[in-house]
Parts: sequence; structure tokens; C-alpha cells
Amino acid sequence: MDQTAPLSIVADIGGTNTRIALARGTEILHDTITRYKNAGEPNFPPLLERFLAEHPDARPEACCVAAAGPVRDGRVEMTNLSWVFDKDDLAAATGASVIATLNDMQAQGHALPYLKPEALTNLRKGHEASPQAAMLIVGIGTGMNIAPVYHSAAGTLVPPAEAGHPLLAVRNDDNLRLCQYIEKYHGFPSVEEVMSGRGVARIYEWLSSEAGEKQVLEPAEIMKRVEDGSDPIATETARHFVQIMGSVCGNLALTLLPFGGIYLIGGVSRAFAPLLDKMGFEESFRDLGRFGDFVDQFGIWLVEDDFAALTGCASHLQDLLQRPH
Repeated sequence: MDQTAPLSIVADIGGTNTRIALARGTEILHDTITRYKNAGEPNFPPLLERFLAEHPDARPEACCVAAAGPVRDGRVEMTNLSWVFDKDDLAAATGASVIATLNDMQAQGHALPYLKPEALTNLRKGHEASPQAAMLIVGIGTGMNIAPVYHSAAGTLVPPAEAGHPLLAVRNDDNLRLCQYIEKYHGFPSVEEVMSGRGVARIYEWLSSEAGEKQVLEPAEIMKRVEDGSDPIATETARHFVQIMGSVCGNLALTLLPFGGIYLIGGVSRAFAPLLDKMGFEESFRDLGRFGDFVDQFGIWLVEDDFAALTGCASHLQDLLQRPH
């Protein structure tokens, strides 16, 4: 680690917990990583102040915050919390001169070049690509979103997106009936309403209704039944989920051309990764007519690094600090 690199403070704000750490350059100081519960906190900047009070010798030059919510012009509005703050609030809390705000997916994208090989599991072989090739983050967890990642001489660009909210594409009669069910009982049938944790529950609910007796189960219980093979509806739920996941990822690949690979993140991605081969992901991914062979170029990896968003924040700050002023 370069001890002369600027000291920064980085944070990853989720709906339930916040992680804050110090970093030197792109290296996270792992012994400083601190997790805070969000419940009961009036806003985020007081957590930064508490963290710095616990590290009284820290004088960060820069601060970057990744948040699970929309970020615009330095202003953050959390999706599942009442927290709202901006760059001025972060500067006041930290004393840092360089301030950056990202959504959580953007931070994951900035982390990609710095992930260790052991943090990546290859799920699908692709073709060799140049280091400048575009990459794509696909996050599937409580919600669903993406982040395209582009490399240039000026640094890494990760534009924001909200890919979970458009309408789910209907590929067959099953998709149509599922979308009609969700629209009737849960509102607009977006990608996220199916391809997320609650989406697992939605699919199970729909299939059990079609079988004659509607059942509402938590996603964790459904996955437990998939694992032990005790419930055919749970198994069929997983099959539908995997095939929709393949279709969505295939369309994203064709749209954004991530020759550098697709990188899956999130708890739901991790839960389904062992099921992709045997439940039809590949067939759905390639079900693109004459472009089925074309998408063979795109490899897929599973990211298994809980601190990737912190690394992404540090990487983004490094880019900012190195730019000519």
C-alpha cells in the first residue's frame, strides 16, 4: 500500500445497514470498516461524524458515498429511507475538499478493475476482449438494476441507470400470464417485480394460484424448498426465475455490448448461480433469433466481494484526484 496516497473516507449505504471505512488510494483499510444500523438514525451525515470521532487522527482529503437510491447533481435521496443529503452536507461532516456521490450500482462498476481473482466466479465462458472493452454490472437482490462500465484515458465512466423499472419483456405465454397476474395484484409488471427477491415470491404466488391454491411464502423459504426438493412449485418457481434472468441478461448484452463481460452481484444472484446450468439460463440467454450466436462473445461472472462498493468509491475518488484541475 502506498502510504503517500491521499486518505479518503468511503461509505456504502444500503436500506438496512451502512458501511464506512478509510482508504488510501484504491486500497480499503479493512481494519477501519465499520457497520452501522440505519434504523433510528435521522440522516446519514451524523454517521460520518460518529465514524470520524472513532478515528480522531483521520483527516480525509476526499469523501465518496454510494447510496441505494437516485443520485442527481450530488444530491442523494434514499429509496427505502427518509434520508436526503447532498455534497455540502458531506463536506461539513468530514472536512474533505473533494466530495463525490454515486448510486450503489455505479460504485460496483468502479470496483471492477480492482477486484481480486478469488472474488470472481466464472459462470459462462466468453471471448477474449481488450482491457478497454465495456463491462456490465447486473445487480439482483432486494431490487434489480444495472450499471454499464466504460474505460477511457480520462478514467472509468459508470453512468447511472434504472433498468429494473421498465416493463418486463414477454417472450411466451407463461411470461404473459405472469405479467397479467402481477398487474392485477401488485401493480405495474416491471423487470424488478419479477427479477428480485420479491420477484421470487411473486412467481411462487402466481404458480400456486394457477395450481388451485394461492400461497404466499418468503423467498428464503422458497429457496430452502428448492434446495431440498420438497416442493414442485418451488422448483418450478426457480426454473421460471432463471429463464427470465437469462432472457433479461441476453437482451442487456445485445443492447449494451459488454465485451468485457457481465458481472452479477447481489444476494439473489448468489442464491441462483448454482441453478443456472440446469434450469435453462443458457437457452434463454441465447434465445435472440439470428443473434443467438453473437451473444456467445459475452462471458458472465459472479462477484463475491462484500466490500466491492467501498473499493469502487475509493477508485472513483482516485480518478477525481488525479484529474488536472
